[in-house]
Amino acid sequence: MENETVSKNFIENIIDKDLAEGVYDTVHTRFPPEPNGYLHIGHAKSILLNYGLAKEYNGKFNMRFDDTNPTKEKTEFVDSILEDIRWLGADWEDRLFFASDYFEQMYEAAVKLIKKGKAYVCDLTAEEIRQYRGTLTEPGKESPFRNRSVEENLRLFEEMREGKYQDGEKVLRAKIDMASPNMNMRDPVIYRVAHMTHHNTGDTWCIYPMYDFAHPIEDAIEGITHSICTLEFEDHRPLYDWVVRELEYPHPPKQIEFAKLYLTNVVTGKRYIKKLVEDGIVDGWDDPRLVSIAALRRRGFTPESIKMFVDLCGVSKANSSVDYAMLEYCIREDLKLKRPRMMAVLDPIKLVIDNYPEGQIEYLDAPNNMENEALGSRKIPFSRTLYIEREDFMIEPPKKYKRLFPGTEVRLMNAYFVTCTGFEADEDGTVRVVHCTYDPATKGGNAPDGRKVKGTIHWVEASQAGRATVRLYENIVDEEKGVYNKEDGSLNLNPNSLTTLTAYVEPALMEAKGYDSYQFVRNGYFCADIRDSKEGAPVFNRIVSLKSSFRLPKA
Repeated sequence: MENETVSKNFIENIIDKDLAEGVYDTVHTRFPPEPNGYLHIGHAKSILLNYGLAKEYNGKFNMRFDDTNPTKEKTEFVDSILEDIRWLGADWEDRLFFASDYFEQMYEAAVKLIKKGKAYVCDLTAEEIRQYRGTLTEPGKESPFRNRSVEENLRLFEEMREGKYQDGEKVLRAKIDMASPNMNMRDPVIYRVAHMTHHNTGDTWCIYPMYDFAHPIEDAIEGITHSICTLEFEDHRPLYDWVVRELEYPHPPKQIEFAKLYLTNVVTGKRYIKKLVEDGIVDGWDDPRLVSIAALRRRGFTPESIKMFVDLCGVSKANSSVDYAMLEYCIREDLKLKRPRMMAVLDPIKLVIDNYPEGQIEYLDAPNNMENEALGSRKIPFSRTLYIEREDFMIEPPKKYKRLFPGTEVRLMNAYFVTCTGFEADEDGTVRVVHCTYDPATKGGNAPDGRKVKGTIHWVEASQAGRATVRLYENIVDEEKGVYNKEDGSLNLNPNSLTTLTAYVEPALMEAKGYDSYQFVRNGYFCADIRDSKEGAPVFNRIVSLKSSFRLPKA
């Protein structure tokens, strides 16, 4: 229906109202990460929300690094963040900025506040500032340096810039209200001395603006209309508005807060991931067991699946957690019609077809995706000796077991019916070889006499099979114990989070290159690892298994 109404989220309603009332005549958004770590799945929501709104309203989207804290920032993080955002499809065109681009303008803004009597240099230590700040129930006390003259403040601030003071010796504070019920308005620090080399400006500066002061200035300079951030900044909004108002910017941006995206039972804290990397528990910020955007990409998630996930989560004012199973649902939905379904045997035992001609190899037709004929078909080799999954044969099966056991007949996928005639086992009972006979009349997997079999198993022809490394993942934390240890705050690690196998795969899979993904029949979706795969020696990461407990709620 053409006139069907689409439900809008609360941010779109605010923007519609602003445009209708002429508050703004365009929409200009930005994504402003601090380059102090890799982005994670929660950041994807912010990226896609900001970019999506700019596209929806034919506006502009800026990419900007809030690099005001040189103690934690690295060029490595800048590069990884840009790669993540490009991969997600957010296009900043020619609008890539750094907060550090505006350091001179921020300095001039601070001088303007001093001249207006709205900022002062304070000699209290960080601990004393905390003590003077008061509590949620008690007002703060004014600093003894609060009423310095404008002239003295200008001189001292200039000397701070010139490097005359040690780190922590002096700060510049906004002069607002030490009795404000909002702690953020009790004369917040807006500049500090920090003799640090900055990744972008080198040693040009030894004073750096605080985030709460820098951020509204950046937004105002760039002409941002709607400064969209997460809920923890709600209490900072009065300070944001105060900075913009006191600096008299002609088109003040509007801050709007939304709820963060929380995933259950995952590790997103940069401090914890840094420790996992440093301790060698994971092989980097992009280890496929993590939920950094780089890790999800390496594991085999697609931009489309992340976007579907973010859309399903929606935009609201209320914090909530989402089960990881929903993210897995999205990647299954995205891949199921796009990727070929190939055969790989992860835990192999030999299957010998005793009545098949020795030395003969024939090539059988196999569809690449039963649900999507457009993906075509391929030829797969078949011979007397195959590999099958160990779990597809049992000597004494339980009831309802539909695969191979002595005396039973099953279908080899895309091939023939076979009947188990015996097996070879080691002294400890471990089965090494299964013997069977085949019915040549059942080529293609159907019997001309109409007889049915209950089980179908996959296989790989032995002489041409490739040997590939396969990694199976579980959650890096022990879900039963919870993510964090309640006693010391450490992570409850799962010792079985990574299992590495050598699998036998169809010959075509040996040509896989980084990020190529497939469904391995009955085993899940797998992606060739971008970092560890080599030509002719692929390493496959399991993206997700085939089975899911997640169901979309009914509308």
